[in-house]
Amino acid sequence: MSNDGGSVRIGILGAANIAPAALIDPQKDNPEVEVVAVAARDVTRARAFAAKHGVARVHDNYEALIADPDIDAVYNPLPNGLHGRWTRAALEAGKHVLCEKPFAANATEAREIAQVAAKSGAVVMEAFHYRYHPLALRAEEIIASGELGTLQRVDAAFCFPLPKFSDIRYNYSLAGGATMDAGCYAVHMLRTFGGATPEVISAEAKLRDPRVDRAMRAELRFPAGHMGRLRCSMWSADVLRISLNVVGDRGELRVLNPVLPQIYHRLWVRSGDTKRVERFPRRSTYAYQLDAFAGAVLRGEPAKTMVEDAIENMTVIDAIYRAAGLPLREPS
Repeated sequence: MSNDGGSVRIGILGAANIAPAALIDPQKDNPEVEVVAVAARDVTRARAFAAKHGVARVHDNYEALIADPDIDAVYNPLPNGLHGRWTRAALEAGKHVLCEKPFAANATEAREIAQVAAKSGAVVMEAFHYRYHPLALRAEEIIASGELGTLQRVDAAFCFPLPKFSDIRYNYSLAGGATMDAGCYAVHMLRTFGGATPEVISAEAKLRDPRVDRAMRAELRFPAGHMGRLRCSMWSADVLRISLNVVGDRGELRVLNPVLPQIYHRLWVRSGDTKRVERFPRRSTYAYQLDAFAGAVLRGEPAKTMVEDAIENMTVIDAIYRAAGLPLREPS
């Protein structure tokens, strides 16, 4: 399903902290996108958000926003456990969806959403924004070129400090945990730059409570035989680590901050006896992502983080939780 208009009119579910960076700011420079409405459980909060960011309409609840005939698409930055329910509701109403990661509570729910998406014909895209930045595209190109030789291992890490343990990201009933919030990026980078979906060999969690991980390490193996390693945390000795390392038998690629390269980044390549550093534009990953979403909605252009990709990512996350002896996350 494509939109015949000149722009995509987007409504936001929830006055989330991520929304300004992910959507409000990049749409200002994108003539194909317009943020037109917001809804929140607390309508006062929604009104304050709308006033601050120049959003024209406020809805009293999520259902009203989804039913708004003047909205083409919905941005879903709700807590993890609510992603599936409201993405499904938006698709059933014929709206396109840009859903924050992780796409669903688990792979089963992701498959159910895929069925709804197929029936609706609407675009549904998971918001792995880094995937659309020139740095990620270039890293993928270098690996595919054979410059590094046959891959031997891929390591991905996303660790950041979140010492506020009352945060919803530690809440099991909202599908919380480090592997869901930070590890979903590391899983996605392993799959993207490892060239396939790997098998989980082992996983070890550090726990916030008996069901919720504050940190996770996992060893993985790709179908071609090379290995992968994941590290993620919201509270561990790895206070801040956002990195990618790809090792082949003829070279190595290392990336510092592949997730938010607009803040700071470095890409190093060692090939044979030569070494080089490559730099990239500071344009926001979110801006590139919004370009892709608009292109998919308005012109049917293919995007890199559609529902099939989301199912694969959730499948690996589920496998990591199983290997670590933890229960899968459940929809809220």
